[in-house]
Amino acid sequence: MGSAPGDGEAAGDQSELSLEERLRMQSAGGTGACRQLTAGSKAARRGKAPGKPQLNKKGPVEMSAKKPVPFLRQVVSVTKKVHRDPRFDDLSGEYNPEIFMKTYSFLDTIKKQEKEMVQKQLKKCRNVEQKEKLQQLLNRMTQQEQAQKKQQKRRERELTLKRQQRELAKQGKKPFFLKKSDKRKLELAEKYAELKRSGKLESFLNKKRKRNAVKDKRRLPSQKNL
Repeated sequence: MGSAPGDGEAAGDQSELSLEERLRMQSAGGTGACRQLTAGSKAARRGKAPGKPQLNKKGPVEMSAKKPVPFLRQVVSVTKKVHRDPRFDDLSGEYNPEIFMKTYSFLDTIKKQEKEMVQKQLKKCRNVEQKEKLQQLLNRMTQQEQAQKKQQKRRERELTLKRQQRELAKQGKKPFFLKKSDKRKLELAEKYAELKRSGKLESFLNKKRKRNAVKDKRRLPSQKNL
């Protein structure tokens, strides 16, 4: 005789039970109790296991190892520092050369004192190597001083032109704007006038003639190319 489908399922469920449980079921009698027990064990296995309770509320949350953690995870929110450059920031105000020169005019006095100190050290120094270093420092200071004076004169010239333009605008006339070439001519004229007052104009012109002669000589074709 063939066995019923329910009996086959019960036999399969009984194979999963231990020997003690099977004996207890047989003594209780019938396959009905066996089916109830196996159904209960399957439901228990299918159900999710209760998670571990968090012991400390302020402690870190325990993450499941089965669930993959994202690669880029924001653990702590960090405020990004924004660096500010005062040279290009409107909060620092606009650059005004006149106000800047007046504010830091005390630096000219300090530089002058430092230059006099270097000159005194250069006179007293006997070491050749140290003397060369002091001479280089003195030359650098002199060049910076000359460049500053030149820049100051250019600024004064531009201020004079602006005043003239304002006066013309007040009179109802059209203001004029100098080109770069015209500004260059004015600078050369002032330079020649200053050299003439100091008596260095002839030496400057001689040096300039020599430089121009060397340039012309370089431009001439060489004898090999003839």
